[in-house]
Amino acid sequence: MTQRDEQKFSIIGAAMAVHRELGGGFLEAVYQEAIALELDGMGVPFVREAELPVYYRGEVLQTVYRADFLCYESVIVELKAIDRLSSRDEAQLLNYLKASKKQKGLLLNFGGSSLEYKRMVRSNNLRESA
Repeated sequence: MTQRDEQKFSIIGAAMAVHRELGGGFLEAVYQEAIALELDGMGVPFVREAELPVYYRGEVLQTVYRADFLCYESVIVELKAIDRLSSRDEAQLLNYLKASKKQKGLLLNFGGSSLEYKRMVRSNNLRESA
């Protein structure tokens, strides 16, 4: 039996509440603002538009990635408002994880009739779905 990740569970719960209220069809910026309100109301610590340092051979590069949210100082959350997630969207989150050396990420898509989400875990430079 797999252990539930309470941090990811709470973030997905916030996203479900937003999608239940708004449905699909809005711009990503609308969902970003709404989920910030929901996370704040739940007491989930987060940084919006979080700058993620990019490391190369132990050195921090001047270029940074900007994730939609960094929750609990460790979970990168990337939002989409598109018909369906693609491998390109997954690759974006995977690159954020690899470059920033963070371990956990969530890809949330508000564009469909129901919330679509993908949990990702980075370990030993390999992607695993969790």
